Amino acid sequence: MMDNKTFIIVGIVIALLIGFIAVFMASGDPDGLESTALVVQGQKELTGGTPEDAELHEETEGRFSYTAPMPDYALGEELGSLGGIVAIVVGTILAFVVVFGIAYGIKAAGKPAK
Repeated sequence: MMDNKTFIIVGIVIALLIGFIAVFMASGDPDGLESTALVVQGQKELTGGTPEDAELHEETEGRFSYTAPMPDYALGEELGSLGGIVAIVVGTILAFVVVFGIAYGIKAAGKPAK
């Protein structure tokens, strides 16, 4: 049986490997929700490829909006795949820190005060 520390380290390594591989296997053509938004906006045909100049337009006047720190899991086009790898590594580590912090807080809240 594996102890908790080893289990966490193995999990992080597996997550980083999956992220590393995904950078090279991911499609550049939008799919899912992004593709549906392009179809609704009339910039893409339902069964066709996405035009190069297609861009999502969102009405943000008077609404909450934000800009992603690493849009499309990249750090800019000039870095290419390296930017994607860095974005995946940073995102994976940040997700781990957030989840670990929440778990630690829950555990600490459950302990009786001394």
